[in-house]
This record gives sequence, structure tokens and C-alpha cells, in this order.
Amino acid sequence: MRLRKAFAATTAGIAIAAGLAACGDAGSDDKEGVDVKAADDCDGKFDEGSRMAELAKAGKVTVGHKDDQPGLGFQGATDDRPSGFDIEIAKLLVADLCIDPESDNVNWEVTISDNREPFLEQGKVDLVLASYSITDDRRKVVGQAGPYMLTGQQLLVKADSDVDSIDDLKGKEVCSVTGSTSIDRIKEKGAKGVGFDSYSECVAKVLDGTVEGMSTDGSILAGFAAENEGQLKVVGEPFSEERIGVGYSKDHPEMCEWINGVLQKAFDDGGWEKAFELTLGPSGVEVPDKPTLDPCA
Repeated sequence: MRLRKAFAATTAGIAIAAGLAACGDAGSDDKEGVDVKAADDCDGKFDEGSRMAELAKAGKVTVGHKDDQPGLGFQGATDDRPSGFDIEIAKLLVADLCIDPESDNVNWEVTISDNREPFLEQGKVDLVLASYSITDDRRKVVGQAGPYMLTGQQLLVKADSDVDSIDDLKGKEVCSVTGSTSIDRIKEKGAKGVGFDSYSECVAKVLDGTVEGMSTDGSILAGFAAENEGQLKVVGEPFSEERIGVGYSKDHPEMCEWINGVLQKAFDDGGWEKAFELTLGPSGVEVPDKPTLDPCA
């Protein structure tokens, strides 16, 4: 079963949201994450001059992530570092570079939807794992490897709303974050897409009635429904398939094969499944089928 199917029905979305309530504290001290050990020796592991060799030699890496998506990428005001499924996958990549993912040698850089490509182009981050949907347009600007998760876009509305799906909001304002593919999908469905800088801002506008609903990946919406139990609910079947991948700079095309190799190893040895169970598993959703990785160009 793919993850997108797990979010298909309204009742399923509510059940997932309830289970994800614990993820609202993602990043707290009692959530240490999967025990990922750094590789022992990177001498000669990577081709000379490759970006992986440079990072391993420097012993430092910068990872772009979201900080407002419970269960995926979340970091509270008192949390030392972020947590969530995206973060666990990032830790697997970091560890393969012989860098301890729990050390200060990892710079976790908060990255919003609108600056993921600029951050990679400018070299501000080395990798982006931030609910980053793979698209042809994005691949014209940056590299994207994976996918490592499949999900689908749904709708978040007030708990007392009669709205059943995005189709009920034609001509109405529905928000998501600026720079996300979700805005395009909202418009395709006949609603008026409104962009905000953060998901939390969008959620607040749904709660105060400024907009009729919020739309993005069902996995993200479930976390916010959990945080606002009794006030918000997830409705409708998914109306897209989002393929979540890892972003890297097109200046370093060699990173694609490396990223895919680490992901495939995690698929094969159970690391990917453990990451899912820790972060999204508490919702009661069964571990989905592993995605098929896109070949590198």
C-alpha cells in the first residue's frame, strides 16, 4: 500500500491525525530518532574531486529542512535539532559521509518552500530534504534524487465544515505555501490559490476563517490536524501524487548516484522502514511500499 492511499478517506485522515499528535513534540528530548552510526572510513570511498569526497574530508555538511511539519520536519523553540521522516533520511546520507549526524558538524538550515532552489544554487546548503516534491521544472534548476516517499495532496478545513473535498471550494480561497507545487494543483481544481510564507501561517488563516481551507501533502496536513484536534480535519481523496526526493546542486551531478545508492541500501536493510515507523508510524499507518528510484541522467 502506498502512503497516498493511507490518506485517501476522510476517516483515515482523522485517524492518522490523531495518531500523529505525539509528533507535535517532534524533536523533544525523548525522541532521539533512529540510531544512525557514521561510516568508519571514507578514505578512498568517493572519487577524487567529487562533492562527496569534499564533504567527507571537511567533516561538515549543511542540510536544508522544514521546521514546521510535525512528523516530517519539525523543530520546536527549545529543540536542539529537528526531527521527522525527512530528517531521518538526511541522517542516513550524512552518516554515509563519515559524519556523525548527531554532532555539531551537521548544520541544519531551515529552508522554506520558496528558497529551496536558491539555497542549492547559492551553495548555502549541500542537500535539501524538506518535503521536496520532484518535478520536471525543478530538475531544470537543481538536481533531485529519489523519490524516498510517495504521498498525495488533500485538503484541511475546520472540523465543523461541510466541505468534503477540494471540488467543493471552486472559486474559494485555499492556501498553501509560496513556492510549492500545491498552489498550482489548487488552481487546477478551480479554487483560488493563496500563498503564505509558512505552513503554520496558512493553518492560522484556516482557523480564523480568512481562507476556506489549506491544501498540501496529506502527510503534512495530518500533523496539523493532530496539533489542532477538534478544530481541524483532513478531507477528500488525494488529487495528486507527490514524489518526495532529495535536492542537490546541478553543479555536482555525481551526487545523484550516491544519494540513490544510500536510499536503496536503506530500502534493502530496513533503515528506511525504521525511519518511517519512528516518525510517521505512530499514526497507525502501515509502512508503505518502497518507491522505485528514478535513474540518474
